[in-house]
Amino acid sequence: MGKRTEFRLKREQQKRNTTLAMLAGIGLILLAVVTLIWLPHSGAGSPANAENLSTIPAEVNYPAPELALENIEGSVESLADFRDQVVLVNNWATWCPPCKAEMPSLVAFYNEHAEAGLMIIAIEAGQPKAEVQKFVDQFQMPFRVWLDPQGLSARAFNNSNLPNSYVIDRSGTVRLMWTGQINRQTLEKYVTPLLAEN
Repeated sequence: MGKRTEFRLKREQQKRNTTLAMLAGIGLILLAVVTLIWLPHSGAGSPANAENLSTIPAEVNYPAPELALENIEGSVESLADFRDQVVLVNNWATWCPPCKAEMPSLVAFYNEHAEAGLMIIAIEAGQPKAEVQKFVDQFQMPFRVWLDPQGLSARAFNNSNLPNSYVIDRSGTVRLMWTGQINRQTLEKYVTPLLAEN
């Protein structure tokens, strides 16, 4: 083989290598573009998808704890006072952004289902009564509001994360629980069927 032929073969090999490298690079770029376009539509890893997952309650089955607290009017009430109703206990705080965000959904859900035997007990986690009253007035909360300066509800339900919610059926059994902000769709899907039970 002459030097000229060997040189030509080397140049052709280099061209092939360069072309292959370019094609591989273009393939990687196309893969990245497709991935960026596909991920938002798939919901994988998106905050909205994570939030939707957190709104699915856990199904549980245990007796409601014995809990009695002073309500915002100054009277003491207990969970046992609301036996024969479906009770949604919502632990929240005036300073908690997701608590504020979910409150309109709780108000609307209560207004629609109170006549069917729904009671919501919103237990505020320790802020002064005047501050709680401002919050109640701002959101026009029509249901029971209890004050919990000593964190008794967090201990009774063994959950100090806010907000959290527990649904107690008419027999006094806790049936659903979840931690995090809830929405109207979740309430309708999971709580409304309990109102039809005797």
